[in-house]
Amino acid sequence: MAKLCVNIDHVATVRQARRITEPDPVAAAVLAELAGAAGITCHLREDRRHIQDDDVVRLKQSVRTRLNLEMAPVDEMLAIAEAVRPHMVMFVPERRQEITTEGGLDVAGQFERIREATQRMKAAGLLVSHFVDPDPKQVDAVIACGADYLELHTGAYANAPNESARLAELEKLIQAARYAQEKGIRVNAGHGLNLRNVLPVAAIAGIHELHIGHSIVSHAVLVGFERAVREMVEAIARAENLARVYTPQEILRLHSA
Repeated sequence: MAKLCVNIDHVATVRQARRITEPDPVAAAVLAELAGAAGITCHLREDRRHIQDDDVVRLKQSVRTRLNLEMAPVDEMLAIAEAVRPHMVMFVPERRQEITTEGGLDVAGQFERIREATQRMKAAGLLVSHFVDPDPKQVDAVIACGADYLELHTGAYANAPNESARLAELEKLIQAARYAQEKGIRVNAGHGLNLRNVLPVAAIAGIHELHIGHSIVSHAVLVGFERAVREMVEAIARAENLARVYTPQEILRLHSA
């Protein structure tokens, strides 16, 4: 069964709106773990728009499951990762103008730079993941870089305007996950997933972790953080049961009915 890794960036987004100390993303991470999360993710952006350097240090000290540090593959972030030593680093694309990550990292198009960054992190004893679109060319490039994991960008699926478009995007995710696993690399997935659309993705064979943040934080505003995490954990567990009977495509159709 896929495990839930909770991204706590947007707890920090609320805090940074007032530049004060609350809500504390570290406290959110503790509640997420208590509610069943198998890991915690945070993204230290170059512009420090939400997570701050001190948050990463405190998360490393307090997280009892796994800490996944998302970051651009640039020297500043590589040095921070070497100092803090999270369980895993995930390279993501980053543009100052974007509201959130808009697509997967072009590993194939920046191969030498990303391969060098990957090997530097592995030399530091860290697991490495790359966040990529469900494209075999990108999968091949991730493997050639020597990464331990890849994370499939589920944004196109999550933002699809209708059921037929969602089915098409789901099929791309299924095929990319299968291809990656056949090539021997472990597969995670995330971006834009929520309680309404997570089941088909969670039912894809071989997905190791789902990295979900914004929808959990949004739901937590209404129901509380532990309950929001627990409901997502339960939804992912339902997907495992459904996958024994239905394909992911059939789950999507049932869930859309």
